[in-house]
Amino acid sequence: MTQHLMGTAEIAERLGVSRQRVHQIETGDPTFPKPVAELSAGKVWETADIERWIAARRAPRPSGST
Repeated sequence: MTQHLMGTAEIAERLGVSRQRVHQIETGDPTFPKPVAELSAGKVWETADIERWIAARRAPRPSGST
């Protein structure tokens, strides 16, 4: 079954970083997706939004030489 929502722990696991680092990214990177809800257990994000953000960060960058 595909998970449609992710919390900080799932994002941390997906990125290979700590939950604290996810919080740093969330507060410091304006391109990081906004959570879809904030529960008593913490914020949750749409998995698709997080996967798009990851893909955009890992996209090849133009070399600048033409």
